[in-house]
Amino acid sequence: MGFTIGGIREMRSGTRRRGRATGATAVAEYTGLWGWAVVPGARAAAGSCSCGDTACAAPGAHPLDFAREVPPGATLGMAADAWAEVPGASVMLPVGRTFDVLDVAETAGRRALVRMERMGLPLGPVSVTPEGRTQFFVAPGAAAGLPGLLYRMGWDDADLDLRALGRGAHVTAPPSDRGGLGPVRWLRPPAPDTAATPPQARLLLGTLAYICHRW
Repeated sequence: MGFTIGGIREMRSGTRRRGRATGATAVAEYTGLWGWAVVPGARAAAGSCSCGDTACAAPGAHPLDFAREVPPGATLGMAADAWAEVPGASVMLPVGRTFDVLDVAETAGRRALVRMERMGLPLGPVSVTPEGRTQFFVAPGAAAGLPGLLYRMGWDDADLDLRALGRGAHVTAPPSDRGGLGPVRWLRPPAPDTAATPPQARLLLGTLAYICHRW
């Protein structure tokens, strides 16, 4: 099945082959090197979503329902075969398995990251989206435990631009485009010691809440 928007094929054949190889390589890195599952995601152009739904609520920012998931440990060959079915698809990661995500405004997230690094706090991968959000990868369970953690830390009644993404959510992985707005980028890329075992949310939450409250 080709990748289309409004019935028009998105890429010429040569570009599609190069994009397919690039996409498969990125997928194989996530599955083979970091042990994460990958899901093919929709792409957007001129406000239209490749899923074909003219009333799509999140153009270019959701998984493709018909596409198969690439499991952790998949090889480059397996990734290439999967991506051949959805050329041009974005790379998305299912949340709530190996990691949850703490999502904050980009300015606050960047400031918090600098402070955390200076404090020597344990950190997992951190990405930034073209919508202006910073996403901290933390241990699974953060989404379910966030209200209780904020309560115990005294931040439960504060107006914080901070949310947690858990099971059932998906994030767009670098270097894929999100919503036609541009690529997602790593502020702190995955590393062997943190990709499979990111830090507990409680270790970062105090700093994040403080910075979000100020900014």
